[in-house]
Amino acid sequence: MSVLAKTEDLEAFISVVDTGSFSAAANLMDYQVARVSRSVSRLEAALNCTLLNRTTRRLELTEEGQLFIQYAREGLNTLEKGEEALRLLKNRPAGRLRIDAASPFVFHQLTEHISQFTQAYPDITLDLTSHDSIIDLLEYKTDIAIRIGDMEDSNLHARTLGRSKLHLVAAPDYLERAPELPDINALQHHRLIGFTDAPKLNHWPLGTPAKLHFAITASSGETVRQLAVAGQGIALLSNFMCRADIDSGRLVEVLPGAVNSPNRREAVNAVYYRNSAVSSRIMAFLDFIQPRLKL
Repeated sequence: MSVLAKTEDLEAFISVVDTGSFSAAANLMDYQVARVSRSVSRLEAALNCTLLNRTTRRLELTEEGQLFIQYAREGLNTLEKGEEALRLLKNRPAGRLRIDAASPFVFHQLTEHISQFTQAYPDITLDLTSHDSIIDLLEYKTDIAIRIGDMEDSNLHARTLGRSKLHLVAAPDYLERAPELPDINALQHHRLIGFTDAPKLNHWPLGTPAKLHFAITASSGETVRQLAVAGQGIALLSNFMCRADIDSGRLVEVLPGAVNSPNRREAVNAVYYRNSAVSSRIMAFLDFIQPRLKL
């Protein structure tokens, strides 16, 4: 049996489709744009058909491309499964594992355990990325994404890692100079710290509805935390990122019990595709990290 398509060309083709452009695919694969373009052209020549319609504004799959992309994904996935099966003969997961999580989760929950994990699994190469918004696992070639909040994507397999309660917190020096805070309604007289690019995170799940006005916003959860520690106002933070600050006195919990619990923002899930060829690496990481998390 003869196969005309080369794996590098298939990877380039899939990356172009997933990212929407040759330049984005080249950046993702760490290739020159010309190399990606040559790979796709070589694949089209081998198959004797056009897979992508190229215009100055956009790329579109042809009818042949729409048909072939499914087989290309399945083929590469099958090859990776085969390689994984060979590695498992040695009872030792190996290969690259790409993990994505919001920056506060990476900083406060993952980094301290990486050394121990790499000692336990020396043949697994970790690639950690931080996105504070939900990413497409295929587009970013991510194996595991750790997401905070309820799950909505039914195409992904989810493993619940636990729940992390929310706390209203502020720095002691802010509270010393700020107005009194006897109840939830008094929040309208305080400086509140919120999120710039995630409006739903600015709807705090309070037991009593209140009008919230944010004096300052940031796009990163870790920046919100740093602003609170710096005395810039009151923030609503997950326990996993502020517990150490509360225990050390850098932050003080205000209005205990004001936040409804459980609520939609407490769930912590690890998500990945069900047919992933890197399942042994995924399970090795999740089994290792879950009991070590301090949610």
